[in-house]
Amino acid sequence: MVHPRALVVRNYTFVDYATQLYLTLVGLLILFFHGQSVPRWQLLLLSHLLALGVVHLLIRFHARQPDHKFVAFLRHFYPVLLYAWLFAETGWLNQMFVHGFLDPAVIAWDQALFGCQPSLILMEKFPFLWLSELLYASYFSYYIMIGGVGLALYLKNQKQFFHYVSVVSFVFYICYAIFIFLPVIGPPVFFREIFGYNLPGNLQHLAPPEGYPMSVKAGPFYQIMKWIYRVFEAPGAAIPSSHVAIAICTLSFSFRYLRGIRWIHLVFVCLLCAATVYCRYHYVSDVLAGMVTASIFIPLGDWLYTRLDSDTRSVAVTADRPPVRLTQASHSKSAADSAGNSSPPRS
Repeated sequence: MVHPRALVVRNYTFVDYATQLYLTLVGLLILFFHGQSVPRWQLLLLSHLLALGVVHLLIRFHARQPDHKFVAFLRHFYPVLLYAWLFAETGWLNQMFVHGFLDPAVIAWDQALFGCQPSLILMEKFPFLWLSELLYASYFSYYIMIGGVGLALYLKNQKQFFHYVSVVSFVFYICYAIFIFLPVIGPPVFFREIFGYNLPGNLQHLAPPEGYPMSVKAGPFYQIMKWIYRVFEAPGAAIPSSHVAIAICTLSFSFRYLRGIRWIHLVFVCLLCAATVYCRYHYVSDVLAGMVTASIFIPLGDWLYTRLDSDTRSVAVTADRPPVRLTQASHSKSAADSAGNSSPPRS
């Protein structure tokens, strides 16, 4: 039977195992299940192999040059550099196991729960510029939460920063994996064809005929988010809402390490959860799934970080520690100390 310590890769931490495992598993999915649905799958597979090698070399190089500040920063920050690529990639891979998108099923769930489509009704009932801008700004604050909490922790305590990046990355990888198997576009599909997909005719009639109110479209944060989604959005990455799951994850670290901002952070997370539906990015079911994802995988990621990183450090310290060799002087000193310790105490 293989002892667990035999599986430890020297100098790897929890986030390294999580990153390399995700890159490996998705690479294997591409290799064996690409079919006709993944264009240029060879390039995607090559990119995974390249990322695996670069990450491993970075970890090994840092182990040899631990005092190099930029390398040390890059060694622990590198997962953040992968987020945008891995997110976009889910939009290229989510037709391997499902043909089309699962929006009709999620729309039916919301209809059964509420008797309507909250993602359509809320903006239609409350098309106020001040409200829409508050919620679009709150939705935009997601990016500030990720970077702001990370920067604050890096400046405050780098160990806390490493903890933060590890758990946030783990939750991201879980969301990305689900996107590949459960592709859902979200409420924007009510209003236009997205990557060749249209809702069935019996669902199209649910959308308000005027689309987005002019008062809402006049807002600057509406325009900012419209640009972000036009440039960076991946189709089929709606359930679970990674905005909700990751926002809750950042909030958990505010309550743990940045207690001075925790309450204002909580307010923005609550507004963000409302914004995901009001701004028509997610169904309510997506938001609930994001909350469930956060409630399960944040504690699991925290436990794995504590367990694997402590084990890795102990193994690395033991392996890297040179054998102790007694010189003649140290041997003489030890003998003298022993003699001194064996003498009777003074009265």
